[in-house]
Amino acid sequence: MIIGLTGGIGSGKTTVAKLFEAFNNVAIYIADVEAKLLMNTSKIIKEKLVNEFGEQSYINDTLHRKFISDIVFKDASKLAALNAIVHPEVKKHFKNFVEKNTDKAYIIYENAILFESKSNLFCDFIITVYADINIKIKRVTLRDTVSKEEVISRMQNQWNDEKKLLQSNYIICNENLNETKNIVNSIHNILTNKLRYV
Repeated sequence: MIIGLTGGIGSGKTTVAKLFEAFNNVAIYIADVEAKLLMNTSKIIKEKLVNEFGEQSYINDTLHRKFISDIVFKDASKLAALNAIVHPEVKKHFKNFVEKNTDKAYIIYENAILFESKSNLFCDFIITVYADINIKIKRVTLRDTVSKEEVISRMQNQWNDEKKLLQSNYIICNENLNETKNIVNSIHNILTNKLRYV
């Protein structure tokens, strides 16, 4: 069983994913982390990124993240081009991950753009994490040392929370860690009980 985990920038998806990771019968796949690894190791991705964005895409065979970010967060068409290059390879990588974790009760697939990349289509259930916009902005400005305007610009490249929440099976308001832990425990109990009837 594949559980999609998503939420806007600054919502705390990674925190929630780590809470699920505490259960020994759950496997966690963080799409953003794996995508970054693949962008540095996959010859297919490297070749396509250089063709699309130029030789500056890599410095000493390592992805020049700031160079790419500066381009894609200002140009929606370039962001779409980046996603079109990276996401098919991430999906192949995830398929292998699923095959290696058939012994687990379920797999959490964490992806910030789960709906935007249509990855929701291969998920059995979807969890969306959200928080007040001011909390999200504060988290990201502190984490990434970027301006409020830059955070808002990134947010505009993602679906808004309302659109995601309407298409989700479970919702986590991630503003208080203890409350978030309780919700995660409840969802885990529901999901593992569901497995008995599948």
